[in-house]
Amino acid sequence: MDDLPQVYSEMGGFPIDHSDQPIRLFKSNFLEFFTHISPLVVVLIWLPVAVWLLARSISDYHGAKFPVYIPLCMIFGIFLWTFAEYTLHRYVFHFHAQSTTMKRLVFLFHGIHHAQPQCKTRLVMPPAVSVPMALVFYGIFYAVAGLALGSPQLVAPLLAGFMVAYLIYDLTHYATHHYPMRKGYLRFLKRHHMQHHFKTPDQRFGVSSPFWDVVFGTLPR
Repeated sequence: MDDLPQVYSEMGGFPIDHSDQPIRLFKSNFLEFFTHISPLVVVLIWLPVAVWLLARSISDYHGAKFPVYIPLCMIFGIFLWTFAEYTLHRYVFHFHAQSTTMKRLVFLFHGIHHAQPQCKTRLVMPPAVSVPMALVFYGIFYAVAGLALGSPQLVAPLLAGFMVAYLIYDLTHYATHHYPMRKGYLRFLKRHHMQHHFKTPDQRFGVSSPFWDVVFGTLPR
């Protein structure tokens, strides 16, 4: 990590690097390899997991009628992701670190993306981050739905919806940086995210939706 740009106190407080050569984060080639990922890899990892969770939800139900709670839980899981997306982006990825070590960690997590926003291989979450995060959220869903509410059958469809929404988020994020998105809502999302990068890095934290920016007052007038 000795090759990192100078650490910063505010996200966006360093020059934008438009070069084609990605900023190197680690001296070790082995560690550096895991900092680059194609969006296709994200789809190949998480879409089968989401489909499996949905299939498991349906196969575990033995009632005579269609289990209405499954689509309802998926919709709620999608909604929960939008909140997680906003809070993670605002409070974790844009954490105002004080120590040099924490500033470097924040740079590794998200600062590198603000320093080099057009780097194609650093636009989606690498498995080294997304897999532990998925396990954490599984634990939360199981603790709340499975243990506290006594309804373990809700966990799989909730997590399936959550993962589908995460995929939409990651692919939308990639698209805002590398596709024209000239019409309708997609045009708005691209403009919204580009303004986050180049105008208001401490606002506009929603990527797939501005809903929570409106709720928490981080959408400028």
